[in-house]
Amino acid sequence: MTRSSLSGLTCMTYRTVTSADGTSIAYEVFGAGPPLIAVCGATCDRALMRPTAQALGEHFTTVDYDRRGRGDSGDTLPYAVEREIEDIAALIDRVGGRAHLYGHSSGAGLVLHAVAAGLPVDRFVLHDPPYSPDDESAREEARRYGQTIRSLLAQDERADALETFCRLTGMPDEVIDGMRGTHRWAELTALAPTLAYDSAVMGDIERGGEVPEDVAARVPRPGVVLVGDENPPFMAEVGRRLAQLLPEGRHHVIAGHGHVVPPDVLAPVVAEHLRG
Repeated sequence: MTRSSLSGLTCMTYRTVTSADGTSIAYEVFGAGPPLIAVCGATCDRALMRPTAQALGEHFTTVDYDRRGRGDSGDTLPYAVEREIEDIAALIDRVGGRAHLYGHSSGAGLVLHAVAAGLPVDRFVLHDPPYSPDDESAREEARRYGQTIRSLLAQDERADALETFCRLTGMPDEVIDGMRGTHRWAELTALAPTLAYDSAVMGDIERGGEVPEDVAARVPRPGVVLVGDENPPFMAEVGRRLAQLLPEGRHHVIAGHGHVVPPDVLAPVVAEHLRG
């Protein structure tokens, strides 16, 4: 099935696949080669991930999709991380029954859950998974964030929830103020309910957002953790710790970059690791 939709300023034709609970998941495909599914993080949809997916399409048949509740995908309540794993399973089935996975930010956390659940994944890349450092104050901050986000969204205070997320990521107040009233702010506010989904994926309330050792212990496939060296130092520590928990896990530092890496720099690194 294909339909045409205005996403940002670009009109794209997309396809849909039906997940196990009946939710329609919208996706696009770029390039040729072994199948790869790209999983975005918080406040991101397939439109924002598109440049990365196109760059990865130089090496793989890359699937760029709207996670449930975003863009052109549906959203069936109540939410559960297991439903998002089923979404990825439906996409893997659609592309032939096996695939590599690439996840960025909290999307990396979702990829970790998907691989641990036993989906037919060949290799996977976790890019900057934003787990909490091994520190009780950081874990408590993650719990407060998760509870605050859920409380605000329960009251349909989407803008306040978005501001809470932006401040958590270190965005200055003047930047937030400058975004208010813009088209981009409206787009992000529409995505705000999914902030609770990413918080659940990262285990903010349940584990204080720390690295989920029990999940990593169930991973049956080789994987790599990518971290930019311009991130806060704790990100490298978290990435290194997670890589050590994975079977044949590797930790790769991308020099000269932070949380967002230009697609032309990122794609060859991802391809190198997925090709083994």
